Amino acid sequence: MMTPDWLTARPFAHRGLHDEAKGIVENTLSAFEAAIAAGYGIETDVQCASDGTPMVFHDHELDRLTLQSGAVAEFSPAELKKARFRGSDDRMVTLEEFLQIIDSRTALLIEIKTRKETSPEFAARVGQILSRYQGPFAVMSFDPRMIRVLAEQFPDILRGLTSGRIPPQYWPEISAFARFKMRHLYYTLLVRPHFIAFEVDGLTALAPRLFRLLRGPVLSWTVRNAQNLAQARRYADNIIFENLRP
Repeated sequence: MMTPDWLTARPFAHRGLHDEAKGIVENTLSAFEAAIAAGYGIETDVQCASDGTPMVFHDHELDRLTLQSGAVAEFSPAELKKARFRGSDDRMVTLEEFLQIIDSRTALLIEIKTRKETSPEFAARVGQILSRYQGPFAVMSFDPRMIRVLAEQFPDILRGLTSGRIPPQYWPEISAFARFKMRHLYYTLLVRPHFIAFEVDGLTALAPRLFRLLRGPVLSWTVRNAQNLAQARRYADNIIFENLRP
């Protein structure tokens, strides 16, 4: 599959164009509308609710962003929609609701967030929903199991592998060897991604440079300052950013 021009045409706002000072919380409809108004694409995340429904939310736990405690996976969609965000009147939405609201107005990067116990069937659920969407989108994940499901069941969906130098505290459930394989893009041989999203500070490593030369586009995460931006412009094809206006 040839990667479409929109994947590298304009920067992606990381979890929407959020701004805590203005009461715009990450991964809320307010943040998404702000990104669209500013002319950016949207990068967002989906977590699995207790019934398998993809919910638009980044963290595994509710505590940091909402007034509720506990793991997202412990609650139904109806319960999660009632969770109040800190400092915002926005409420959590399902992936289907998110797509209906965005309605092809900008390009989307949708990252599947998982834990070790997350079933690969979650990726199939995401793929089923996205296969009906008419706007520009791509799916990515750190978890190669999810991307492999998409490759096997939804080969026409644009898919990417998220990677970088994964510190143990970010993903304590996986081994040092698994992190080594992720950093060196070993899993690209198994899941055949159309692009990768690589940590900005690791872009000069051999693996992402070879992928860019031989396979496809490299997106860079998360660009937060001028130094990051300069690095990404040299070694990547597009950026996922926050805290600045590229």
